[in-house]
Amino acid sequence: MKQANYLIPILEIQTHVGAIRGNVPLHRRESKRVYSFSGLTFTEQLVIWDELWHTSDDFWMRVHAFFFLERHMNNEAALREMWPVIVRWQDQVDDWGLCDSLAKIYTRILVVMPNEVYAQLEKWNKDEDLWKRRQSLVSLLYYSRTKKQHPTFNQVERLVTPLLQDKEYYVQKGLGWTLRELYNVYPGETLAWLKQHIRSISSIAFTIAIEKTNQVTRDELKALRK
Repeated sequence: MKQANYLIPILEIQTHVGAIRGNVPLHRRESKRVYSFSGLTFTEQLVIWDELWHTSDDFWMRVHAFFFLERHMNNEAALREMWPVIVRWQDQVDDWGLCDSLAKIYTRILVVMPNEVYAQLEKWNKDEDLWKRRQSLVSLLYYSRTKKQHPTFNQVERLVTPLLQDKEYYVQKGLGWTLRELYNVYPGETLAWLKQHIRSISSIAFTIAIEKTNQVTRDELKALRK
């Protein structure tokens, strides 16, 4: 699709999204609207949503771009096609909502393209941008129950440990989330890791990390921190 043809579809989306007055569930329902370009191929529609993501700074417009991706996240071919496009979307992320929305997609692509996606997460793990560092963590497992395949314990640990001392609140929240989900997948190894690093884990991350442990384990870990 030629760049000049972006304008009409994007204006159509802006008009529709701008008229929605409600929360995320309402926006998700309204995202199923049939647009004039809805009959185009996935590739052609992806071009439109990519242009919108990069040219609009409106939160809800970008959320609707995410909803478009979400409808295709069970299609392996679509996941492979969208990765080289949406990997650049992270550059425009400036809040936790968009960061975690993309994590829902990235974590699925990690399953079908493990080498490529993990290599990108390694780069983001060292980035100056706090949202990229957060993304390097939350995309690893997201909510572990939503996938049947996960990175190895060592792959997750290699990205968690360097950020233990990160000063950013949202990175620490993401770190705790990742440790909690890591415990769901690898309880024994994660528990041993938590004990080893018990005094290096921030209070923000620690509180989240132990949410899924039983009371006996929680009490033991809290005692070790003291």
